[in-house]
Amino acid sequence: MRDLDAICTTLLAAPRKGRRRLVALAGAPASGKSTLAQDLADRMTAAGCDTRVLPMDGFHLGNTQLHAQGNFAQKGAPQTFDVRGFLMLVARIQTEDEVFYPIFDRTLDAAIAAEGRVDKVCDTVIVEGNYLLFDAQDWRDLVAFWDISLRLKVSRDILQQRLLERWLGQGLSPAAALIRAQGNDLVNADLIAKLPLKADILLD
Repeated sequence: MRDLDAICTTLLAAPRKGRRRLVALAGAPASGKSTLAQDLADRMTAAGCDTRVLPMDGFHLGNTQLHAQGNFAQKGAPQTFDVRGFLMLVARIQTEDEVFYPIFDRTLDAAIAAEGRVDKVCDTVIVEGNYLLFDAQDWRDLVAFWDISLRLKVSRDILQQRLLERWLGQGLSPAAALIRAQGNDLVNADLIAKLPLKADILLD
């Protein structure tokens, strides 16, 4: 079991480069990033440090663009994100009082523009996403912004089970859910494992 209070204490002690503390929480699809990020944010806020969660998923390219590029079947792979737009957003969060950002809606399978907001009272932002510690062109440039970074390490078997549950919950048939998990999500998980950048904290 992870000691969330100890993790929060470590995060709160991390010095910051800019206006806000930026925490990277990276991991494979279905590794539990979103849940952990919100748990940590709630605890840090309760401790007097206003903390928000910013998911990377809002920077998915739209389905029209993915179809045009022939990348729709690989949605979730590194090339299916607007990484440069994401870099610009992270830079703004480090320096500006108020920043709006897109949120990905799984039901719509699309990002909603300016649905999220970081305001001037926000002290710390936990950014969560697959490729925050990914050693590839453009993605590796994110590392310069992180004040502290965490990586979730989850076994491939557990990832597959969680992914199957996710896609079954989205209405896919068992066969389609297996294809989606094995043919795309786990491929991305393997890629993340192959090209990792060092995290300050590794969470098993």
